[in-house]
Amino acid sequence: MQKFVGTGVALVTPFNEDLSVDVDALVKLVNFNIENGTNYLVINGTTAESATITKEEKQLIIDVIINTNNNRVPLVLGVGGNNTLEVVKELKTRDFSGIDGVLSVAPYYSKPTQGGFYQHFKAIAEATDLPIILYNVPGRTAKNMEPATTIRLANDFSNIVGVKEAGNNQQQYNALLKDKPEDFLVISGDDDLALGVALAGGAGVISVIAQAFPEAFSKMIQLGLEGKNKEAYKIHFKMMDIVDYIFEENNPAGIKTVLQELSICANHVRLPLVKASATLQSKIAKFVKEF
Repeated sequence: MQKFVGTGVALVTPFNEDLSVDVDALVKLVNFNIENGTNYLVINGTTAESATITKEEKQLIIDVIINTNNNRVPLVLGVGGNNTLEVVKELKTRDFSGIDGVLSVAPYYSKPTQGGFYQHFKAIAEATDLPIILYNVPGRTAKNMEPATTIRLANDFSNIVGVKEAGNNQQQYNALLKDKPEDFLVISGDDDLALGVALAGGAGVISVIAQAFPEAFSKMIQLGLEGKNKEAYKIHFKMMDIVDYIFEENNPAGIKTVLQELSICANHVRLPLVKASATLQSKIAKFVKEF
């Protein structure tokens, strides 16, 4: 599963002013990332505003990214939810041509037990032959999938190849790295902790900020994977402020503001999200100009 090592990017969904999908900007974003060192792309994740994307729009976005990518980098598609039967149905019926793996978020809202997490992902693993990356993000799902559950799934299902861990908890990363099977990927879902996770033995990151600064962030992660901590932290320290800024109000309003400053896409978001405040936009603009 070396194709999922390094820097993955959780792509935004660019919108036009009328909030339709901005296909031209999406093409520009994909090319910008591939040409500047991103190792793989993640489609329809949290940062893509997947909660407010229709089925028809999801297919449009997938088609545009596959066509633009043209087999240059691996693609991971977000297929998850809190309705296990619906997730299984999608895995069994969707055409996954051009897709290299699946990112599946832990069930949200329902707040299952650890046994519920296990049975949910067991059903998903048995519904597809594609590599599956689990996605634990308790800040959004309201329930943490504990390391022991993740490790149990990793040991029991060969197509569960990794976890995007986004609990912003260094001790939880350490627990996963300590007990994981040798070839299981622990991928940071926290941009601020990504370098430390790479240095500790993780497989890299699925990042938000990297889509705006793919060259610098990818270099930092690669240095981390090589154990070159001093060189890597020089980049980390330069990017600390912008990582804080993009999550200061909501994601993806922050990263879309960065991308607007880079003339890649507009900063439109769909309700219930709103654009970054004028104060935050000013801070982001100043950082981008100086960086």
